[in-house]
Amino acid sequence: MIQRRNFIWRTTLLLATAVVLQAFWVQTERKPVLYIIGDSTVRNGDGTGKNKQWGWGTVLHPYFDTTRIQIQNHAIGGRSSRTFMTEGRWDRIMNNLQPGDFVIMQFGHNDAGPLDDTSRARGTIRGIGDEEKEIYNPIRKVQEVVHTYGWYMRKYVTDTKAKGATAIVCSPVPRNNWQQGKIRRSNQDYGLWAKQIAEQNGAYFIDLNELVAAAYETMDTATVNTLFFGDHTHTSLPGAELNAGKVAAGIKALPKMPLQAYLKP
Repeated sequence: MIQRRNFIWRTTLLLATAVVLQAFWVQTERKPVLYIIGDSTVRNGDGTGKNKQWGWGTVLHPYFDTTRIQIQNHAIGGRSSRTFMTEGRWDRIMNNLQPGDFVIMQFGHNDAGPLDDTSRARGTIRGIGDEEKEIYNPIRKVQEVVHTYGWYMRKYVTDTKAKGATAIVCSPVPRNNWQQGKIRRSNQDYGLWAKQIAEQNGAYFIDLNELVAAAYETMDTATVNTLFFGDHTHTSLPGAELNAGKVAAGIKALPKMPLQAYLKP
């Protein structure tokens, strides 16, 4: 009888311990993170719309089940594919990036600037090749080797994949520039180069430039004007929401895209 009671007691204790451990594991299980990187068209200012300009990364979260995935928008205005990296912002993400995470990236709007001017020094060499140029950076006050747009984008992709995370490259959202009744695309420069880098390095690609431009062309110009605030580049809240919707639609359309599992129905 005593042995039987001891057996029951030990069994009960083991079961209780298992339940507690399982509950602890469920509570502490890490949610994957979707990291968003880019420029002011992705996050404008501090992301609160103080200047009535918004980026699509700020309003992307309603499309996701955030009880199952964490969304971190690290985009910052004024940055190019080069300066987001040289300022150490990418290193900070890499320090936390883990297998099962996601990185969605959109650069290009600021990459066409000068390489070494005294106000920004943020430009990159055009294209996706291995060309480079050594310059003195008057902002950082250091010698710097500047690479092509594609070189920086390739590094984002390969670094992401090396960590066991998923890389998603977006072509830059279009500006409010019309030519003969059509929105001007970036399919001959940064949009094309973004696509080539994604295809050559095993990343997913969303042609955000085309998706948004096609949406604008279903509207009259007066309506499209309301989607921007202050200039032809930065979106108002409705404009950012439209762009975010196209990002979500692009994710849904990608074959075998694991991020789809975290989208709301």
